[in-house]
Amino acid sequence: MKIRKEDLLFDRKALWKLLIPVMIEQLLTSFMGMADSVMVSRVGSAAISAVSLTDSINVLIIQVLAALATGGTIVCSQYLGREDRKSANNAAKQVLLTSFLIALFLGVLCIVFCRPILHLVFGRVEAAVMDNSIVYFLITAVSFPFLAMFQAGSAFFRAGGNSRFPMLVSVTGNGLNIGLNAALIFGLHMGVAGAAIATLIARIFIAVFVLVSLRRDRQPIVLTHYLKIKPDIPLILKVLGIGIPSGIENGMFQFGKLAIQSSVSTLGTTAIAAQAMTIILENLNGIAGMGVGIAMMTVVGQAIGAGRREEAKYYIVKLTIYAEIIVVISCILIRLVTEPVTWIAGMEKESVKQVIFMMNWITLIKPLVWTLGFIPAFGLRAAGDVRFSMIVSTITMWCCRVALATVLIRVVGMGPIAVWIGQMSDWAIRAGIFSWRYLSGKWLEHKVI
Repeated sequence: MKIRKEDLLFDRKALWKLLIPVMIEQLLTSFMGMADSVMVSRVGSAAISAVSLTDSINVLIIQVLAALATGGTIVCSQYLGREDRKSANNAAKQVLLTSFLIALFLGVLCIVFCRPILHLVFGRVEAAVMDNSIVYFLITAVSFPFLAMFQAGSAFFRAGGNSRFPMLVSVTGNGLNIGLNAALIFGLHMGVAGAAIATLIARIFIAVFVLVSLRRDRQPIVLTHYLKIKPDIPLILKVLGIGIPSGIENGMFQFGKLAIQSSVSTLGTTAIAAQAMTIILENLNGIAGMGVGIAMMTVVGQAIGAGRREEAKYYIVKLTIYAEIIVVISCILIRLVTEPVTWIAGMEKESVKQVIFMMNWITLIKPLVWTLGFIPAFGLRAAGDVRFSMIVSTITMWCCRVALATVLIRVVGMGPIAVWIGQMSDWAIRAGIFSWRYLSGKWLEHKVI
């Protein structure tokens, strides 16, 4: 079936109007994260190592909450594609309630069991690193419910095709975070506690701002009377049917990273610092491409909701091509700034040497396989094909990233490059499997609403 461009739900202009703000948001958020790390690294290796290790756990929580927001985006997008605003609004209420309660539970759990969790995950690390980790973990755990509300609220705006507003809020919040970091770390000399408090205040701000904005009748999804939201179990289960597999996928992904981090932590502070900086740089060269995937969920979700399956296929191919072009450009640019960034961060020479070595390989391999391994999967999930993605991602994560990297570090005796050998293997296998899944058409057999 040939698709006429004049009949598309999203023409080229509408696509870029959706894509550009998401990519900018993702990029600036990552740049802000890098700026955070640079500031903390100035406090010392123990501080940056503590933040890096603790953020490995925090990102696990964030990804679980993001999965719930993803479920909300898909369900709401499909309802909006069907032009059923009432059902979209009802689903949004349940997503917000569920996300808040789960985040509250996880925050309390992390606060109560802070020390045992850190010891379980990282084992024996230097006393200074552990002390800083505890302080950072306790404060950032308080911010989980606020982050959950922001993520859910942003998902509602994107589901309606408005990615510009979440971008502006996110950029403002990250700017506030950076400003507070500078004041608390360098002005008041509060170290990692200052970095954590800055994160907490910024997350409270963006959560409140988004919740207030959702009350205004300017977008397809409008939420009011937050305290009167009552659970609708069938609708919650429908959202969780999408969110739980995505949450398990994200959770397994982060558990795998924690398992890898426990091996990296045995290599010493120099290797930990090098790996932390490499993770930040690698995240930067893929984050704009990931933004295309996030936008793809709205586009494909609305197409599926409107019953336009051929159009959904068209968007997955077109946006994957866009993502590949963006990833190639991003990899080149980030490699060019690698040395200046390590110099600004004041890293030790041995750490810088390891960062450059790892970034050379990442820049070479990532454009070849990463895009097909990650971007089409967003479209498949938007159609409801979440279990397949969960199973594939979990298997490749544990077999390639965790098992291979652990053997290379603990048995073969390789340095942190072992982590990236495992990741590159994962990217390549996922690329083949998800390409096959798309071509098979089996992802269109699922039903969300």
